[in-house]
Amino acid sequence: MNAIVALCHFCELHGPRTLFCTEALHSPLPQGAGCGDSLGQGEAAEEEEMGIQMSSRIRSHSPAEGASAESNSPRLKKSDMCEGCRSLAAGHPGYISHDKETSIKYVSHQHPNHPQLFSIVRQACVRSLSCEVCPGREGPIFFGDEQHGFVFSHTFFIKDSLARGFQRWYSIIVIMMDRIYLINSWPFLLAKIRGIIDELQGKAFKVFDAEQFGCPQRPLRINTAFTPYLHKRNGNAARSLTSLTNDDNLWACLHISFAWLLKACGCRLTEKLLEGAPTEDTLVQMEKQADLEEECAAWEGQDGEAGSLRPQPNVLEVRANETSKLLECRLPVIFRSLRHMRQVLGAAYFRVLAWHILMGNQVIWKGQDRDLIQSAFDVLRTMLPVGCVRVIPYSEKYEDAYRCNFLGLSPQAEIPPHVQTSEFTVMVDVRSAPRSNLYPVLYAGNEPLSRYDFVVSSGSPVATDRVGLTILNKIEAALNNENLSVDVVDQCLVCLKEEWMNKVKVLFKFTKVDSRPKEDTQKLLGILGASEEDNIKLLKFWMTGLSKTYKSHLMSSVRSPAVSECRN
Repeated sequence: MNAIVALCHFCELHGPRTLFCTEALHSPLPQGAGCGDSLGQGEAAEEEEMGIQMSSRIRSHSPAEGASAESNSPRLKKSDMCEGCRSLAAGHPGYISHDKETSIKYVSHQHPNHPQLFSIVRQACVRSLSCEVCPGREGPIFFGDEQHGFVFSHTFFIKDSLARGFQRWYSIIVIMMDRIYLINSWPFLLAKIRGIIDELQGKAFKVFDAEQFGCPQRPLRINTAFTPYLHKRNGNAARSLTSLTNDDNLWACLHISFAWLLKACGCRLTEKLLEGAPTEDTLVQMEKQADLEEECAAWEGQDGEAGSLRPQPNVLEVRANETSKLLECRLPVIFRSLRHMRQVLGAAYFRVLAWHILMGNQVIWKGQDRDLIQSAFDVLRTMLPVGCVRVIPYSEKYEDAYRCNFLGLSPQAEIPPHVQTSEFTVMVDVRSAPRSNLYPVLYAGNEPLSRYDFVVSSGSPVATDRVGLTILNKIEAALNNENLSVDVVDQCLVCLKEEWMNKVKVLFKFTKVDSRPKEDTQKLLGILGASEEDNIKLLKFWMTGLSKTYKSHLMSSVRSPAVSECRN
């Protein structure tokens, strides 16, 4: 997470001060660096110079180097600091931890080295301990702006027997420029920072209790003459946090806690880049998922009712298979891709099969191997929009075309004669064949496809003689190009489907919504490059795959002007 975590203190002598801060630096890891170690001076620090750029604090300098470094450093002067304002001793190199997975360094010191970051942390510290305070002066609050960053601040008190009111005021702040990310991290930060505060208060209370038991301060102060500057007369009034908690390893522990907080908070939330509006396939999948959840809820509500009607098994099978991709219940793949299927069936058979699929005709696969038929449908359905796909993967009887355009049948299933001779149906007969006769080069050995022979038949011989669909020609060109990998071909197919779905949207609005005449529609098809008969039939079939969301949006946009006119 690109943020800075800091511990701040309100000093009675100098006002708000930053005690300790941890920041994440994105830089290459140095060789030989350990996790959670203090940086030493000399050669070890020299290796860190390019990555961390804390030369004024880590490296040992010559007099000239030291002078120039001190002049550019944002640190406060020693005269402006007391024991209560100082965390690390003079010359302490700070702490650094390396995240080997992400190559991020978590660096801790009293102040950030960069002057701009120093100013941002300083301003956040002052605001967290002065004006930006929640009721009761103890608790979380959020403030900030675009210029100086946004701050999550949690103020709290630490017991001190020598302080006024027997307590000192501290705050832990988290500063970052992303307001939404910081707000979304509020519950996580509140819980973890509250745990750090509880630990600090617990240690300080033990020290306070022991000191009060040995030398109670309250009666001593009552019996002492009133002096406005009493705390100045006591040399131990300005006490460090290590003294208040009696923990010499306090800053190392805080470094570990702050570094873990930055890493864990960064791992909690991830950003997703959404390029444009969701596709039609995404909208249709969301609608199918919502319909399925509503049906499941209705079935559960009817479980306790007497005589409740449950859907028939075949209806459940159709619905389950329509959402098979959503539930990711996939069977073992035998056909690996469209290119693989084209190699198995042959270019001529594949073109006939693909033409019928794109046109919306019924595709029937008949065979014994259910896994093979399922894998074939998984590959072939990628050529169509999700809304145009209706699958019954395997059945013992023929199902009409209005129920499914992908149908798997057992060898015993009978296909009506009018379907076998129909020009709107293509059949693939999967037959067993001797292994030695089929695909001896491509599919030798135990390859499952070597056990089958595929015969493609259709009642429409004209389909092979036509010029062909424009999108089919482009798909075949991509499959023929051996320089394109399978993943690239898949992306080409996605782009082609989106291109033609955009044409479908234009045609739908032009004809169904605006009700333009046929002459204008023919001109539009010519502009879209889809004036051929096959392309027109494809657009009409793909129009059935438009999402309900898109259709309702168009209808509402058309009705809105009429409603406004009626009101006027």
